[in-house]
Amino acid sequence: MQAEIVSIGTELLLGEIVDTNAAFIARQLASIGLNLFFKTTVGDNAERIAYVLRQAMERSDVIITTGGLGPTVDDVTREGVALAVGRPLRESKEALRHIEAFFKRRGRHLSENNRRQARIPEGATVIPNPVGTAPGFIVEHEGRLIISLPGVPREMEHLMRTSVIPFLRERLHTGETVIKSKVLRTCAIGESSIDERIADLMRSSNPTVGLAAHVGQTDIRITAKAHSQAEADRLIADMEARVRARVGEYIYGTGQETLEEVVARLLAQRNARVSIIESNTEGNVARRLKGTPAGPDVVSADMVVLDDLSGLRALGLEMATAGDHIFSVEETAELAKTWRQKTGATYGLAVLGSHGEKEGLYGERPGYTYIAIADETGHVTRRALNIGGSDPLSRTWVENHALDLLRRVLLGLPIP
Repeated sequence: MQAEIVSIGTELLLGEIVDTNAAFIARQLASIGLNLFFKTTVGDNAERIAYVLRQAMERSDVIITTGGLGPTVDDVTREGVALAVGRPLRESKEALRHIEAFFKRRGRHLSENNRRQARIPEGATVIPNPVGTAPGFIVEHEGRLIISLPGVPREMEHLMRTSVIPFLRERLHTGETVIKSKVLRTCAIGESSIDERIADLMRSSNPTVGLAAHVGQTDIRITAKAHSQAEADRLIADMEARVRARVGEYIYGTGQETLEEVVARLLAQRNARVSIIESNTEGNVARRLKGTPAGPDVVSADMVVLDDLSGLRALGLEMATAGDHIFSVEETAELAKTWRQKTGATYGLAVLGSHGEKEGLYGERPGYTYIAIADETGHVTRRALNIGGSDPLSRTWVENHALDLLRRVLLGLPIP
């Protein structure tokens, strides 16, 4: 048994609004174990809506539409569904009663436009809408179900929770079947590298394992289908253990946790503070840490190195290659130590990018970024990245590498 979502509205195709309805419907379907394999968006045109619905009925058992049930002339979902199943529109007395009652409760006059909302495909079952004027409806056609819901999120969500999900649970005998997911968040490793390490696990059918790449990090999603929450949790836990055995050091958190939240929490748990000095990341490493709940308590000081390096000279540091803005890994390490000592922090973190057009005195190459973390013992952990420049994409990669290096230092993990 599988489902499909058809989101209706020209404004969706134009990018004027974001389709949050489809995401909500998908989560609701997953909660009862109904597989969702397709999602289509179509504009406010009855013929195209009918075309999309006919395609959907060829591959899906349950089709849920959202949008296009309003009172205006461009609300043509009713017409589109009627065309798709070859039935005329009829005024539903039940739907009309609900619409009239809605207007009466608010002391408003029922217009002819609003009365149009009572016209649904012949033989359809009305889904009363107590929070709006647009009733939903269910059409059964050749063993398929088309469930049409309003596009107003508040109304759609109410009807999904109170009417559609109970109906589907009973009609499709889904019982307590659930689909549950867990997301493992990784950084400092690319999607292809993860794929190489867990390729065999990604061929599993239950639970499934999938990857989603974002700028500077990759999510691993484990999804289980089971007859109970407990069984789904067990399936996920077993697979998670296998995934962690292969890429565990790169996993920094789960769910919606951010890298900066995890690092700030680790610092707070150790009563540790960090001072940060940055160049090509433009202060974003410090800004991200300070933006977390624990941030103000764990960031001692932060500085952005300007092109003229005046800030460094104020610290009493003379960069031998300052004229070309080419920093060496040794200079970065020394700066991390000096900055930590001057600020009294537990750790000093330096992130310096090279922007010159020629090599530095020691062969340092432009387009590289050096990261160094100094601790209270004088030990310095270093990382060199073949990432330079100050464009947003490069900055995010460097920021994540810097935060990940600090995470590894705090947890005593290997430094790649």
